[in-house]
Amino acid sequence: MDIVRAFRVVSIAEATSFLVLLLIAMPLKYGADLPVAVQVMGPIHGILFLGYVGLAFVVGEKLGWGLKRTVLALVAAVLPVAPFFVERHWARPAGAGRTEPQPAGRA
Repeated sequence: MDIVRAFRVVSIAEATSFLVLLLIAMPLKYGADLPVAVQVMGPIHGILFLGYVGLAFVVGEKLGWGLKRTVLALVAAVLPVAPFFVERHWARPAGAGRTEPQPAGRA
């Protein structure tokens, strides 16, 4: 697995764990008096967060992100759904999935 693909997987996992922590574990802790939900989900999210941050530097360098895009990718880590955007739009090798449009009528 190359580093960009690893970053994409960690990005999705980090964003998902953040949403689970905010939308499930925290309400269980405060609404149902089940602090174990945060005790389990918190460290999982923390490890994924650190992985995302570390990989963002490596992938940013590999994909030629400038300072601005790298900083924005790091800021995305603290916003609940922003890593999904980073994974979908920025974490692709140059030219991957992009094809030049062909004029109509040419094969």
